[in-house]
Amino acid sequence: MKAQLLRFNETVERDPAIDVWMHKHGGALGAIAHEWFEVMRKCGDEVREVLHDGCPVACFGDVPFGYVNVFISHVNVGFFHGAALPDPARLLQGAGKFMRHVKLRTGEAIDAASLNRLIETAYADIKMRVENG
Repeated sequence: MKAQLLRFNETVERDPAIDVWMHKHGGALGAIAHEWFEVMRKCGDEVREVLHDGCPVACFGDVPFGYVNVFISHVNVGFFHGAALPDPARLLQGAGKFMRHVKLRTGEAIDAASLNRLIETAYADIKMRVENG
């Protein structure tokens, strides 16, 4: 039996609520969140977005693949099907059935190439899940 995909029917090409969220989350952590959400936005023409559970979510159409969220001392770059993603750099954290995230902190080095690959892979993975049922 296949797992049902989570779907958000309120996704749009560019959600103004996310721009408001980004403005409210300024400073160094906000800049990190903005940078990595922009990478998600640029994954493909089918990327849509929504503010869900208080954070920006990037979707393939209406199916989420990634999100960012700002906390007091770090930023999470998360993946809805992160448990299924290859992670040779071992960046992913979490123990849930599906979701995983990468914690980013100011002043700590970011393995940008590996995080970019995770985002691209998460997008390709969700696109394949949607297109192939």
